[in-house]
Amino acid sequence: MASGQQARAQAAAITPGRGSSEAEAVMETASPAERVRALFGGHRLSPAQRRIAQFLTDHLTEAAFLSITELAERVGVSQPSVTRFASSLGFSGYPALREALQPIALSAVAGAPGEGEGEGRHRNELQSAIDAEIENLTSLRRALADPDRIVGIGRELARSVPLTVVGLRISVSLAEYFAYAARRIHPDVRVVTRGGSVAYDGLLQAREAGGTWVLAFAMPRHAKETLAVVRAAHGVGLRVALITDLALGPLADEADEVFTAGTGSRLVFDSYAAPGVLSAGILQAIADADPERTQARLEKYEHAAEQHDFFLDD
Repeated sequence: MASGQQARAQAAAITPGRGSSEAEAVMETASPAERVRALFGGHRLSPAQRRIAQFLTDHLTEAAFLSITELAERVGVSQPSVTRFASSLGFSGYPALREALQPIALSAVAGAPGEGEGEGRHRNELQSAIDAEIENLTSLRRALADPDRIVGIGRELARSVPLTVVGLRISVSLAEYFAYAARRIHPDVRVVTRGGSVAYDGLLQAREAGGTWVLAFAMPRHAKETLAVVRAAHGVGLRVALITDLALGPLADEADEVFTAGTGSRLVFDSYAAPGVLSAGILQAIADADPERTQARLEKYEHAAEQHDFFLDD
């Protein structure tokens, strides 16, 4: 897989209105599959748009010569969806996107047999997704070279009783994972996974019970409801720590503390290796903030697990 710098150069070489000698040099050595992936790289695509991108990558030599009607039928989307997909990449429409894809497709035909086809293609696409997640984890590792902020927010969340964890839509799974683990070391953890008045009720009750902090998860596509919940938390007197993929934007602007971790976007749906590790790091910081309480609660839970035979023997 190309490095981050190479991918940016590839994208510059085949994105309308861009070009450089560095990008051209990279393009000469890039495979057709890499060139197509670079075309889509750097753009936040919806799941439906990722299906189109995946089809174009997997069936490049055929797809680059399909009409918009044929492509829409093959992918199972509407023609306007194809047009919006092309526009999201910076093209004037689907014909311009097809024009950019055709020389790449012809180079694939002229290249080694089986380029972009068969079992290896699928394996390499998944490997590319894993490589992207490794890059996200590497970036997170650099960001956590100084752990003081994680230690500090762990201390604050440990002191907040109750502690409210928020995750709406796609972010529900991360919020529930965090809350499940946090309940082992924290005396009162509450989860908000619905917006609107239900979220407001939960936040108000947490504040009245003595809570001071909310930990919110906001993964793409970022829900407007999440922004409303963050604002509601401030409205009832709670502070908000946010785990998200973007350091800038309305959600980051509203939060008191922001911790960023990149999401994997190479597949139809995002993957969350880096946000998961970041969550585990904050859980560790909560545990370390009150080691006596942590040890007592863990021992109590282990006793209950043994008494009630919760788990299979490892």
